[in-house]
Amino acid sequence: MTHDSSASPLIFGGAAPSPRAALPVLPPLALYIHIPWCVRKCPYCDFNSHTASPVLPEQEYVDALLADLDQDLHAVYGRELSSIFFGGGTPSLFSAEALGRLLKGVEQRIPFASDIEITLEANPGTFEQEKFVAYRELGINRLSIGIQSFQEEKLKALGRIHNGDEAVRAAGMARQAGFDNFNLDLMHGLPDQSLDDALSDLRQAIALKPTHLSWYQLTLEPNTVFWNQPPTLPEDDTLWDIQEAGQALLAEHGYAQYEVSAYAQPGRPARHNLNYWSFGDFIGIGAGAHGKLSHPDGRIVRTWKTRLPKDYLNPAKSFKAGEKALTNEELPFDFLMNALRLTEGVESRLYPERTGLSLDSLAEGRRVAEQSGLLQVEPSRLAATDRGQLFLNDLLQTFLS
Repeated sequence: MTHDSSASPLIFGGAAPSPRAALPVLPPLALYIHIPWCVRKCPYCDFNSHTASPVLPEQEYVDALLADLDQDLHAVYGRELSSIFFGGGTPSLFSAEALGRLLKGVEQRIPFASDIEITLEANPGTFEQEKFVAYRELGINRLSIGIQSFQEEKLKALGRIHNGDEAVRAAGMARQAGFDNFNLDLMHGLPDQSLDDALSDLRQAIALKPTHLSWYQLTLEPNTVFWNQPPTLPEDDTLWDIQEAGQALLAEHGYAQYEVSAYAQPGRPARHNLNYWSFGDFIGIGAGAHGKLSHPDGRIVRTWKTRLPKDYLNPAKSFKAGEKALTNEELPFDFLMNALRLTEGVESRLYPERTGLSLDSLAEGRRVAEQSGLLQVEPSRLAATDRGQLFLNDLLQTFLS
């Protein structure tokens, strides 16, 4: 998330937080790699994605990614990568050769943890069995497949390039290629969607036996086609029924909700996302990528990279578009905005460990949130109640005076 340096300071619990200490232990380190091209831009998408030309500049982009990483290395020497996530856009448009050269270059610069999780986002319309076998051989060990729906009319409304049969085949192809860990992305609250439509999609996804499901409601975001030309979305009562029935169905089939829109089989939550939500560190490389790095002296710096691919590939322009060191006043909200998305929250000790601030800086906001029934009364954890999960913005507001 980009932070506006002109914003007013945020004061927590009625007083400024106590002075920040040096960080005794740095959090786990991840790497996010952004591949910004898609076959076609979807009308609901507000990510940094751009329609691909017939020939992608794979070699030039991999060169740029490694040069971008080189500029961040000074901040991470001596650390190892716990996870890598290829996001987009559609990273599966890139050849195995290009991704292999990139991964080799990354590992030459930063050591990989022995159990590193490496995730690649892919769309069913870009699935090729041979390519995915090659991806698996590179060490990519997790896929995130953008299904969104299995129903033809819904896929057309969403501007997707695949059909329902391709979506079903994609999961089978992933398993045949050697991926025993994969996520399916599925949306609900789609144009003119009924409760039966939504549950049909969810049952089909569950039948494919993914280890992880990202199941989230379609929202209309600024700067998208849907924002300017809104489709007819289900009424609030229908959305609520879909949410309740869908969560019950997922639980019935062994998918535990561990984040607002993330459900996993036992032991299969996305390690990369868990690190993000628990205020871990991540380097961000690629057009428009964001990063967050902690330093032993207590500084925590967020960075964002040049957004347009043509500018990112221009040697005359800088990879980095901006950076901001988080202030003591901003850190509590930044931490809680992520940690409270987790259904079990985080251990309270993680707050001083990862921010350098005392737990006392949250005391007043914590008291108000507990009294409001939004935060669990549990000294050893920072965790929202079921009601707090539903009204997360209200919960976060209790920490702002």
